[in-house]
Amino acid sequence: MVTPPLLKKGDTVAIVATARKNIDDNLKPAIELLKSWGLEVKIGSTIGLDLNQLAGTDEQRAKDFQEQLDNPNIKMIWCVRGGYGTVRMLDLLDFTKFKQNPKWIVGFSDVTVLHSHLNTMGYKSIHGIMPVTVARASKQAKETMKIALFGTERLEYDIPFHNMNKLGKATGELVGGNLSILYSLFGSPSAIDCNDKILFIEDLDEYLYHIDRMMMNLKRNGCLESIKGILVGGMTKMKDNDIPWGKDALQIIEDVTKKYNIPIVYNFPAGHIQDNRALVFGSQIELDVNAECTKVFFER
Repeated sequence: MVTPPLLKKGDTVAIVATARKNIDDNLKPAIELLKSWGLEVKIGSTIGLDLNQLAGTDEQRAKDFQEQLDNPNIKMIWCVRGGYGTVRMLDLLDFTKFKQNPKWIVGFSDVTVLHSHLNTMGYKSIHGIMPVTVARASKQAKETMKIALFGTERLEYDIPFHNMNKLGKATGELVGGNLSILYSLFGSPSAIDCNDKILFIEDLDEYLYHIDRMMMNLKRNGCLESIKGILVGGMTKMKDNDIPWGKDALQIIEDVTKKYNIPIVYNFPAGHIQDNRALVFGSQIELDVNAECTKVFFER
């Protein structure tokens, strides 16, 4: 996997919208955070565009993103928010100049579309906080993203024990993101290859039976048969029907994965939660799920 150059003081970060519109004056915390790290900021042309739910047309969002991809002075593209819409512009992008001049692409939720596509191309990316979430993000979420971007130290996590964890050790490449997006990409050229990987999943505002449907899809696609371990992040604001499904999101995941002899950690601090810590997709990680805690070490 290709690692984009680590950031240094003086580098420029572009903030763009790939999906839902961002028309509010809400970027001050994100800009202040970047400047506190010694970085310059460029606001993309999609910020402020308003087309129903989206930040302009697919062509407008693709054009803005393409300009940042092709600009050698932009060292990181920070997607302003999620929602839905990134997949609509994906096939309009040309990654030729990106391959000549790789850069970090950062975000979560709907940005999983880009993470998965970059992974199939052989490039690392960062699953982490976005500009609209900076104000409510935990200190650890911001600090770990800085570590991931600047490489000032090894990124590692020591997570409290969860009684549903499945103990074990594994080493492999980290892939994944939002479960709904991963599910929607299966069968497309942007679908992740699960073979010998460690899978991270999280989701927001889904019906519980949808979680079961998506986990069954991962199983029937052979993804669960071939992975080495699972990190289960935030399963936030789940919904149920009038007639209950009978299991919560974590119990659904446990039920579908119980036959596999792989380490699984629940309530990993990443996803649609305040403590959304950075993950470098495409990196090799060491996962140790034991009876006291869970340890995760990223390659240097």
